[in-house]
Amino acid sequence: MKDRDIREHAFTGPRPNRIRHARRLARLTQAKLAEAIGVGASAVAQWELPNGTSPTAEHLERIATVCGVSFEWLATGRGTAVQGVAETPAIEVGELAADEFEDRLLVAFRRISRRKREAFVRWMEEFF
Repeated sequence: MKDRDIREHAFTGPRPNRIRHARRLARLTQAKLAEAIGVGASAVAQWELPNGTSPTAEHLERIATVCGVSFEWLATGRGTAVQGVAETPAIEVGELAADEFEDRLLVAFRRISRRKREAFVRWMEEFF
């Protein structure tokens, strides 16, 4: 299946399959997703198994943010994976950012692991 076909596919399978689908849309390995959300690779592997463990709501939120998919779709299967024109987010990143640079920084910041976020914030506080 081509990338375009994967994106356009209205996927409504069970949660483990939605997690895998979200990860693949973002072109991440299990290890890379795990690093980005601050868990071990085995946790992501478990979440993608039909009878595996379930992620917490906080982890689902992180997965949705990192993979660029709708939290509601990821958690419940309702709606579509990728927000389209008909779906408007509750708040735009631009409403939080003062300019293009803050906007880019916030988007990038949300994609890195918790450990790296903490190190980056410490560095910024010391630098400025």
